Amino acid sequence: MPHWVTWMSKLSVRNLRKSYSNDDNDVTSVLDGLSFDVGKGEFLSIVGPSGCGKTTLLKIIAGLMSQDSGEVLIDDIPVGLDHHQVGFIFQEESLFPWRTVRQNIEFGLELAKFNLDERKARCDEMISLVGLKGLEDNLPHEISGGQARRVEMARSLVTKPAILVSDEGLSNLDAQTRNFVQEEFLRVWQSTGSTILFVSHNVDEAVFMSDRILVMSNIPSKIIAEYDVEVDRPRDRASPECRAYRSQILEVLRVEQEKAMSRLAA
Repeated sequence: MPHWVTWMSKLSVRNLRKSYSNDDNDVTSVLDGLSFDVGKGEFLSIVGPSGCGKTTLLKIIAGLMSQDSGEVLIDDIPVGLDHHQVGFIFQEESLFPWRTVRQNIEFGLELAKFNLDERKARCDEMISLVGLKGLEDNLPHEISGGQARRVEMARSLVTKPAILVSDEGLSNLDAQTRNFVQEEFLRVWQSTGSTILFVSHNVDEAVFMSDRILVMSNIPSKIIAEYDVEVDRPRDRASPECRAYRSQILEVLRVEQEKAMSRLAA
């Protein structure tokens, strides 16, 4: 963990546990005592095998789901359900098809009862920041997939949340568009100084974008590895340094995925 996180922590997760019951009243432990910190302004990625509880973790952090035990703290203050301090970019596209680009971005401001002038000022700022000028009056079906992801990014940031989380937020894009949106995401992050928690199945993406990467185990999930990505920005995806991180992380994930397959086959 970087030395500064302990005294500039924006988000703290402490001994988080979550289980689910199925129809046979069996209990499956998903999160098993997860603890980590995210520093103010840090870009932290989390990777792990499929089904290890990454989405569950993000929903608890965002106040969309309750944990069984443990704490989530933002600026050292415990938060619970419906705390509204986290912006969320979901895996599936979540724009309202009947609302224009501007109206989609303004949605959170409307819920928060911002006045018309403040909504317009904030929306104009975000439209400029994410490069959507000229598309304000377009409906979602009139823009590209990459542009739609930028609208979702703007909608999540316009309320100026304490933390932005992304749950596989770029997964539905083709490879070329995904690379471009990754660079746009980094540009916006650096412009805003936001604290980012980014879940991805794509290890190359995590290495390219992150200050630090955490690896979750197969369920019941713990943090089993941590990597400070000590590669200067802007990064070359194909550099020996990036490939070395990729190789190390993929080997850890390979072992965990084998455990997951063995559990399913048992």
